[in-house]
Amino acid sequence: MSIRRLAVAALRLAPCAVFAWGSVTDASDAPVNAALKKIDHIVVIYGENRSFDNLYGLFPGANGIAQARQENTVQTDHDGTPLPHLPKVWNALPGMFPDQLPNRPFRIDAPPINLPLSTATPDLVHRFYQNKEQINGGKLDRYAAMSDAGALVMGYYDGSSLPLWKYAQEYVLADNFFMAAYGGSFLNHFWLACACTPYYLDGSQNRRAKLDEQGRLQRLPDSPASVLLGKVKLADGVLTPQGYAVNTMFPPYQPSKIVPAAGGDPRFADPAQHPLPPQTNDTIGDLLSSKSISWAWYAGSWNSALADGMQPPAAKRTIIYSGGTPNFQAHHQPYNYFARYAPGSQARAEHLKDGEDFFKAIEAGKLPQVAFYKPQGNLNQHPGYTDALTGDRHIADVVGKIQGSPQWARTLIIITYDENGGFWDHVPPPAGDEWGPGARVPAILISPHVKKGFVDSTPYDTTSILKLITRRFGLPALPGLRSTAGDLTGSLVLD
Repeated sequence: MSIRRLAVAALRLAPCAVFAWGSVTDASDAPVNAALKKIDHIVVIYGENRSFDNLYGLFPGANGIAQARQENTVQTDHDGTPLPHLPKVWNALPGMFPDQLPNRPFRIDAPPINLPLSTATPDLVHRFYQNKEQINGGKLDRYAAMSDAGALVMGYYDGSSLPLWKYAQEYVLADNFFMAAYGGSFLNHFWLACACTPYYLDGSQNRRAKLDEQGRLQRLPDSPASVLLGKVKLADGVLTPQGYAVNTMFPPYQPSKIVPAAGGDPRFADPAQHPLPPQTNDTIGDLLSSKSISWAWYAGSWNSALADGMQPPAAKRTIIYSGGTPNFQAHHQPYNYFARYAPGSQARAEHLKDGEDFFKAIEAGKLPQVAFYKPQGNLNQHPGYTDALTGDRHIADVVGKIQGSPQWARTLIIITYDENGGFWDHVPPPAGDEWGPGARVPAILISPHVKKGFVDSTPYDTTSILKLITRRFGLPALPGLRSTAGDLTGSLVLD
């Protein structure tokens, strides 16, 4: 079946969905301003799972926690009544958090908790329908009720000791930047690559979420009536009822959490274990290649994870989802889901690279025109398996390396986070479509050509990065780019 016929068939199944397949639209005729012409290299560094308020809610001059309205801070129970206090942190070690905290945001690194930025907290649920209900139409009052981490969703830090905070003070901090899609890392990495939601046409019904008449996840019969009594239990799934993949599915190619089939090609995940089928949407990488613009996706520990994943099915895997170092995350590698970058393809060899290749290119002054860098798991700031400080130091070190490289004078670095990781933020997302935008996340722009010491409050989301790349290199626009999101040129010096 052709892609076009597949798209038509899918639309019949999902008549109300915003469909992301198809060819790109006509190129934008927006002029490239003088500052943008001075940028020959764009480096995107994609961290993990932090809301803006969680790390930058105390940043001077930004729209921070002090500006939050009470109606956006008070958390409500499943029936809409305000909670008398926050629920306990259900998944924490004994004594890590008090059983009762006031119903408001609280410092994780201050009394009575006193957990520094160097201490990993528990993970928090960050899935598509949960995030959408947490936002609750902009009320932001269901974060605690829809989480498996209870009170932790309302926690934040004084981030002023973080190395990247210093870069945000010196260059540009965007305080109105939102994750492109509701939910978790899997979907938001897709949106960074293609501004699209993947589709699993033949996904089984038992993998699809079950929704009530309000479009929320159905509660299971034994789900507690109040979040104070326990974590909510939901009829969730990796697919929407129409078959869109919105929660974590694993790649069809190694490295994947799904091992190869016994006796099969070790480069592929076992199809009997239902990896996401290869996707055929246009990506920003495809558009760059069509104009002979050099680019690469660099992933920390990619080569080691690839070798680990290609072992025989029964072999012990120590790198992919090991829980230790480097804790490579297969669902953070969006191009490994696309047919164009299948094992053995020239596109894969040219564009999917190891983190060490990134550092060598920086040192040699041979970065491609567009570089995406994904830190390995223990360096990406993800709650649960790492802390906020270690990854922040790593990313700041990368910035320092780029600033010392021969290409620095014509480079723009964009540091942001894939999603909020389940943490509350006090700014409601702007109107979008059925996929997002989701919660607000930090974004820092660093370059000789950005405004210095500037807080940029222009509305942005993750697709703004793609818009900037599109505009700088004269590319066609991907269909999913939102008209409501700026293209980041508001952070540049117009000279």
